[in-house]
Amino acid sequence: MEEKLAIEAPASTGVFQRLSVEPAYKAVSIAIERAILDGSLPPGSALPTEQELAERFGVHRSTVREAIRQVEQEGLLQRREGRRLFVYLPGVQDLAPRATRLLLLQQTTFQELWELAMSLEPLAARLAALRAEPQDLQQLKDNLAAGDKARDLPAQVRLDVEFHALVGRASHNRALMLAREPVGLLYSPTLLRIFSHLPQAETRNRAAHHRIVDALMRRDADASAEWTHKHMVDFQRGFAMAGLDMATPIAAPPPAARHQQET
Repeated sequence: MEEKLAIEAPASTGVFQRLSVEPAYKAVSIAIERAILDGSLPPGSALPTEQELAERFGVHRSTVREAIRQVEQEGLLQRREGRRLFVYLPGVQDLAPRATRLLLLQQTTFQELWELAMSLEPLAARLAALRAEPQDLQQLKDNLAAGDKARDLPAQVRLDVEFHALVGRASHNRALMLAREPVGLLYSPTLLRIFSHLPQAETRNRAAHHRIVDALMRRDADASAEWTHKHMVDFQRGFAMAGLDMATPIAAPPPAARHQQET
């Protein structure tokens, strides 16, 4: 028989308040998540055993087991040293696939992603100009060098997606990095078609990247943002010239592209 815990609902009229009855495993999972989020259980710390948690919460071990499964699915726990569970701090690469699935389920269009990119990509470039560390700039220069040498279109697409991700990381703004991660869905499925239909697009694309990196190296935030804005406008123009429809819902990238985005 499933355990239930009564959780007090928001105040209503009268002296008494209505109680909502929640499955016990849900109440336990919420309590564990709260302990992780408020720092009571910091990243890297071991989660108490099922037996210890069952005794603390006054529930069956099966209830604790289901609660732990819920928290694991949220990416806040990781199994190490056999079956032992430890608190885990998810990174952008862990959270991005979930955001991607939601965007796909919501039938998000390329237009919607491009509108997001028009705001976030110039902002990322502006912050990167102010905050990029030497290794960030070196990675961007390495990306440019690889792009100049690349001859096959799939490699050029991969390096383009990597370029924008590197600029985002160089902003050192974790909220922005997480928010812009789905923008990779705008580039991956479409750049190959744009480059294939418009031979001049790849050259214009690399030239814009060089301009952006040059502005970043000079710590010119305005120029970095301006060139990124121009780059995004040019992308939309190429999208239309290649016969693509911005109102089309995005599609899941192939497995290889997904791996590249997540790494």
